[in-house]
Amino acid sequence: MSKPYVIGVLGGMGTYATIDLFERYAEKFPAAKEWDRPRIIIDNYCTMPSRVRAYLYQERKEELVEDMTNAIAGLLRSGCSRVVLACNTSHLYLPDIYERIPDAQEKIVNIIDICVEQCHAEGRKKVYLLASEGTIDSGVYHERLDRYGIQCLTPSKQDYLSLRECIEAVKNQNYSEQVNNLFCGLMNNASEFHADAVILGCTELPILYNRLKNQIDNNVPVYDPIDLALDFMHREYQKK
Repeated sequence: MSKPYVIGVLGGMGTYATIDLFERYAEKFPAAKEWDRPRIIIDNYCTMPSRVRAYLYQERKEELVEDMTNAIAGLLRSGCSRVVLACNTSHLYLPDIYERIPDAQEKIVNIIDICVEQCHAEGRKKVYLLASEGTIDSGVYHERLDRYGIQCLTPSKQDYLSLRECIEAVKNQNYSEQVNNLFCGLMNNASEFHADAVILGCTELPILYNRLKNQIDNNVPVYDPIDLALDFMHREYQKK
């Protein structure tokens, strides 16, 4: 008898993004009976240090890597077939984690890699990335997109404050007309850059996008890395 397919989620970065992932898991794995879905184990590890500050200022970086390593190891010990990190910026620390637990590399569903591969498969040439300043400044998307000859455009540093305000609004469930206008403005910039797609490279941003997509003027295709990762795991589960 084959081992059961179990999804592990390292979440809490933030909590509402993890709730959103869980809701979409239920939608992506429709079931007549609950046992027709794969088991999912969620570690809502909201007490970890900031991923962005660890990158920008090296603030509590070793503590963060240790916390993430222990959480992933715990999910693997619980029998998880796959593990998803519900935060784009957290992927910056995977090389350090793989040094500590090499076996994790085969289990992690890297949402950044999956998103970039989908952009390539669909022939994108110029994408506009909205993400945390840590994800943008690290170049983690730029590097992977460049391998496929895809140009990665990002907001100006003057827009970082607007991005941060949008992300924090979701984390705190504190939406306002100002936040709505800021996000719609950031999304509409894709047309000015003549981008042929937008990547929502922060797990809070799809929540805002789904709230406001009817107010966004451009019709540029949008890539959500978490959504693509769930699709990937659904395909794997169907094969099993």
